[in-house]
Amino acid sequence: MAANKELVSNKKKPPKGKLRAKDNAEAEFSIWDKIDQLRMHIFRSLGLAAGLGILFFCYHKWLFTAVIFAPSEPDFISYRLSCALSKLMGAGELICFTPPVFHKVAIGFGESFIMSIEVSFLAGLLVAFPYILWELGAFIGSLISEQQRKSIRATIVVCSFLFAIGVAFGYFLLAPVSISWLMGYTVPGVENTPSLSSYINYMVIFTLPMGLIFQLPVICYFVARLGLLSEESMRTYRRHAIVGILTLAGIITPTVDGLTQLLVAFPLYLLFELSIFVVAKGRRQYEAEEGEWATDNAPV
Repeated sequence: MAANKELVSNKKKPPKGKLRAKDNAEAEFSIWDKIDQLRMHIFRSLGLAAGLGILFFCYHKWLFTAVIFAPSEPDFISYRLSCALSKLMGAGELICFTPPVFHKVAIGFGESFIMSIEVSFLAGLLVAFPYILWELGAFIGSLISEQQRKSIRATIVVCSFLFAIGVAFGYFLLAPVSISWLMGYTVPGVENTPSLSSYINYMVIFTLPMGLIFQLPVICYFVARLGLLSEESMRTYRRHAIVGILTLAGIITPTVDGLTQLLVAFPLYLLFELSIFVVAKGRRQYEAEEGEWATDNAPV
């Protein structure tokens, strides 16, 4: 009777080798399923960016006139505000800067067409950036718990906001200041006539890196969550950071007056102070998690 029960039991339980093969097959299926999900997220992100790029290309004349070439025109809002602020402060024309009149030329074969395509799709990528972050967050959210998904959503919103602020900072402040000074700097016997590709490359340099630099608080937060950065260390090196910010502002704005340099340095300094506040919060969360881990693993 006991032998019959053992025989029935053995029939019900599959061999361990089959169980391992089944687990490996399920794990392999799960990996390929996640890869397929990631592929769909990438396709949707690139699809939106490409669709917006095509739309911008259809209206490329407006894009170049109202957006790309706007900082090179004397009636650009940044120039008007700088002159109004200079008069309001009683500084005369000290911080009133305007660009000289200059023309852009297309010197390469098909340069206007090629640059229209590049600018249109780059604009589509910039506009689609929040959606791309959202798709990335959706994929990461499928791999983590519900509690962690909330922090991912908050991170996406903050990153999108900081990226937009950084691009706007570069477009409305860095680009006008740099264009005004660089195009106003002349060499005897030489007329400043930049090529279309050169002008667009500089516009990208003025805007896109600033959107990435403004991600500093988010980066500092995650570094603090790992326990690698503290509020005290950032406060200790604040003077060094100020010197670095002023140096960076001096490189970005190669003008002879200090007021323009301060206009650029002040937002960067605020970004540093915001990073200190964010690091303090991230550090507290790291210490709280460390305390919970120590309590759970304390010897009884």
